[in-house]
Amino acid sequence: MPSFYEFFAGGGMAHAGLGGGWECVFANDIDTKKATSYTANWGGEHLKVGDVGGLSVADLPPGRADLAWASFPCQDLSLAGAGAGLSGARSGTFHPFWKLMKGLNAEQRAPKLVVLENVVGALTAGEKDKVTRKSDGRDFVELGKVLAKEHYRFGAIVVDAIHWVPQSRPRLFIIGVHDSVRIPAELIADEPSDRWHTATLRAAYRRFADRAETAANRWIWWNVPEPPAKRVRFQTLEELVEQKDNPEGVEWHSEVETERILELMNTANLKKVHEEQRNTENGGRRVGTVYKRMRPEGDWVEMNGEKKRKNVQRAEVRFDDIAGCLRTPTGGSSRQTILIVEGDRVRSRLLSPLEVIRLMGLEDEYQRPGSYNDVYHLAGDGVVVYVVDFLAKNILEPVLAGGLGTAVSASPVKLTA
Repeated sequence: MPSFYEFFAGGGMAHAGLGGGWECVFANDIDTKKATSYTANWGGEHLKVGDVGGLSVADLPPGRADLAWASFPCQDLSLAGAGAGLSGARSGTFHPFWKLMKGLNAEQRAPKLVVLENVVGALTAGEKDKVTRKSDGRDFVELGKVLAKEHYRFGAIVVDAIHWVPQSRPRLFIIGVHDSVRIPAELIADEPSDRWHTATLRAAYRRFADRAETAANRWIWWNVPEPPAKRVRFQTLEELVEQKDNPEGVEWHSEVETERILELMNTANLKKVHEEQRNTENGGRRVGTVYKRMRPEGDWVEMNGEKKRKNVQRAEVRFDDIAGCLRTPTGGSSRQTILIVEGDRVRSRLLSPLEVIRLMGLEDEYQRPGSYNDVYHLAGDGVVVYVVDFLAKNILEPVLAGGLGTAVSASPVKLTA
């Protein structure tokens, strides 16, 4: 049975995705509330709660793990964050994690595989120009350099969980394989694919190749199959949303609150609601997701010598059975509102805690934290379970099983447009 370390473990979603065919020999997270949920679901004998910077190689179990999974904090890399990059206080926790990997390598027991998971903003994060405020994208380059220095061949793919759950959640996965491990030739493509290697990823690779030519020779274009044609458990958001009138952990908005949401909609969005009312007037229901945004639709004013429109708050609704990306509950728009339309009856409320964990691919029986915000925080920082399973089945496990097959060594690669 392959073994793994789970760093920045949160509620153990990587653990859930790898499944019973893998053994977790060490896990770490600094958040005590998440650790409580982790322990309730996976046990706490292998979990060490505390700052990763306080760990040493001696804290890790003897022997060599097959995989080190690290979903390191994204706040400094996210487009919604301050953009401090790897020098930020939170995403900067990557450095002490990697110090542990270097220590293991020095002891000849580096993990055979390393997976680094983060937001797609990691592809462009770095130092910002003081004038243009654009990032120089150095963080991805640095990540590649440190992987290459510790004898890993590696590649990256962008996976959107929308193929498995009704949630739009694109994430970057950098997958490294130690030089001591043979990579089956069929896992490596000659060129990037439109499905998994986005334009932003290709641009990041070009920066990496330009600034770190030697390290770029260790790059891999992973050959990954198409995602499933159907979602795994809930095909639509309507199926995922609880059927009962009083879901646990959340309350329906009052009629006044729901009316306020409708009043914030412009004509186009109100038209969507009215259309769904007509579609359900003879029975059935439709579930929409509502997002509040600031739009330049107010009065014209003069600002810095230019005439501009004032921003006004708008409620925007979508009925395409897709929830937006779950985020940690820090801002006003971070917790998602749903609109339930049943003919003339229109109701609204926040997503329930059960609906939140379902969107992450967790089973209903998953032991979640007590408070609403704690559940949201756990989910917002997590990785969708089915995506981990997909990567395990199509890259991680085939690599570990392919030691006697045809091997591919590190060699120069070129980007094919």
